[in-house]
Amino acid sequence: MKRNWGKYVFEFLSIFVAVTSAFLLNNWNESRQNRNVELNILTEISNGLDKDVNDIRVNMFGHKQGLDACKYWRELATGKRVDHGEVVLVHYFNIMRDFIAIQNTSGYESLKSKGLELISDDSLRYQIISLYEYEYKMLEKFEEDYSEAQFHESYFEGFNAVISPHLEFDSLGTIVGVDTVPFTEVEQKALLSIIWKVEVNRNFILKTYSGVEAKIENIQTRIEAEIREQ
Repeated sequence: MKRNWGKYVFEFLSIFVAVTSAFLLNNWNESRQNRNVELNILTEISNGLDKDVNDIRVNMFGHKQGLDACKYWRELATGKRVDHGEVVLVHYFNIMRDFIAIQNTSGYESLKSKGLELISDDSLRYQIISLYEYEYKMLEKFEEDYSEAQFHESYFEGFNAVISPHLEFDSLGTIVGVDTVPFTEVEQKALLSIIWKVEVNRNFILKTYSGVEAKIENIQTRIEAEIREQ
């Protein structure tokens, strides 16, 4: 019996093309689905970074107020100003004010649950991991754990011991000014040393915040570029 080899070859090729096409289509659909998931997570991360930038700027503003308070108390300690008024209450409050680091990590947690390799751009993936696993944790350590940056706990007692004898209060017990009696040399040196420590640590934290803010803005720019290319 003669075999129709041409027919067999045609049928084989037809089956091969059908199977290969189905395989390629399945891979394309899977890649497309993964890409959609990637873009959704990147959008969620970017939205969270918007909130993080706002929180960072609030904390930076607070640390700058703390630096203004340092300048105020240094001028009082060195006799360059005499003050009577409610402004002393503001600077008394701000000089040792502490902050907490708040980060919105929901987008990053979603990414980790799906697998970090979901981010197809290796460089962008590295930047995102570095931000959440290093920079954010570093900020949290500085704001909440690093002893020299815990201003109220580390410095307020010594600061208040020098300042409180010079404070003036109204009938309700509210601070309204500082008396005109000059600080002694011992008080002045104690106060200036505390102010110096506070300034150094607030400036260091501000520099760290500025670096993190710049990294966030760079990541958001790259995410926007990824979304535009979809």
